[in-house]
Amino acid sequence: MQKLIELLKDGNSRTIEMLAQETGKDVDSLKRDLDYLEKMGIIRRTGYGASKEHDCGTCGGCKDGSKCKSCAPEGGFKNMGTMWEVCI
Repeated sequence: MQKLIELLKDGNSRTIEMLAQETGKDVDSLKRDLDYLEKMGIIRRTGYGASKEHDCGTCGGCKDGSKCKSCAPEGGFKNMGTMWEVCI
């Protein structure tokens, strides 16, 4: 898991498939590692909607699973996926 943490520390965005390839793990094992690290408070999910100025939880446009214009520009960031950052 140390290799995974080091990859996440560099700040580059990667898909889960890319992380799996770089760590030499299969996608399912990597997802378990990410879940474990998240539950332990070592990493946290982050994304383009995470903003101090805008709370997606209260926005009517975000509740159906889509992102409102305050979270993402129209037509942008559609393939970004989930991202994590290291908390420690």
